[in-house]
Amino acid sequence: MYSRELQHAAKILRHGGLVAYATEYCFGFGCDPMDRDAVLRLLLLKHRPVTKGLIVLAAEVGQLRRYVEEIPSRIASSWPGPHTWLLPVKPDVPGWITGHRHTIAVRVTAHPQAAALCRAAGMAIISTSANRSSDAPARTDREARRRFGQQVDFVLPGRVGDALAPTPIRNATSGQLVRPG
Repeated sequence: MYSRELQHAAKILRHGGLVAYATEYCFGFGCDPMDRDAVLRLLLLKHRPVTKGLIVLAAEVGQLRRYVEEIPSRIASSWPGPHTWLLPVKPDVPGWITGHRHTIAVRVTAHPQAAALCRAAGMAIISTSANRSSDAPARTDREARRRFGQQVDFVLPGRVGDALAPTPIRNATSGQLVRPG
């Protein structure tokens, strides 16, 4: 069974809110990827242009099927883990998630609390660092609360993983490294 805090965070996500939560490397901001208002609110908070696109984080591969055409077995076998992949996006996925590209960044997380949050919410969620663009991300729940507590609907208490850098992002088709880890 999920903790009260985790259940509360999941409910906020399902109802269009923003949550800060621990990931492999830092605290992240999350929301329902299909909720336009929530995503635009998140982008405004970060001072991030919609054209950059966002990562969709899941607890298991099945949660990503709403967003991608196909998940090759070599990609699926890299998860759960700190690997973010650009995959061809389904035609009906909104541009506010993809940055109006034909690919989408997706990851199945190995971070226990982030995965539990996706399971409790019953969906994959947006995952972007809890910071304003070009600032260092929050690394503790206390820091996330201090910096963004009034601007997000909930900061889920938790600890970040052991990663020393954000997850690398690779294009699944070309193998090109888009963002080093």
